[in-house]
Amino acid sequence: MAKQRTSKVAVKTAAKKKPVARVVAKPAKATAVAKPTRRKQRVAISHYREEDFAADGLRAYAKYRDLGIAAATHGLAQAHVIRLIGPCNPAEVSKLHYHDAEFQMVYVLNGWVKTYMEGEGETLMKQGSSWTQPPRIKHLIRDYSDNCELLEVILPAEFRTVEVKG
Repeated sequence: MAKQRTSKVAVKTAAKKKPVARVVAKPAKATAVAKPTRRKQRVAISHYREEDFAADGLRAYAKYRDLGIAAATHGLAQAHVIRLIGPCNPAEVSKLHYHDAEFQMVYVLNGWVKTYMEGEGETLMKQGSSWTQPPRIKHLIRDYSDNCELLEVILPAEFRTVEVKG
């Protein structure tokens, strides 16, 4: 019987207690983060013209067609079509390097290219293939077809290329 009394007392005591109010923390007001002021961008239109492929780019084995993105974005990004000049000479193209850029994307417009990227190994990229290269990833070209053309987009427009001694 003593057990039942204790049990009834516990129930009565529990029933007399007032419910505890829950405190819900209100989310802090978002502080306005100042956006960097950028100059107004303009439209960049580029039509295919064979004479726009110039051999004054980063690599001697390639011709570059600037698409006008760097000028239109005031250096925010750059885009160009790269035409790799065949036949491929691995001694010339297979130099390990990286780009000190924030973003780099490559899309194969025509032909194929065999690349090596640190952590990924060797990959054959065919027409329609694309890839990104994270900042400062070491990479190189192993081989490419005689008709290889690539679309490359890089941010920012001005960046440093560093050759890595192997």
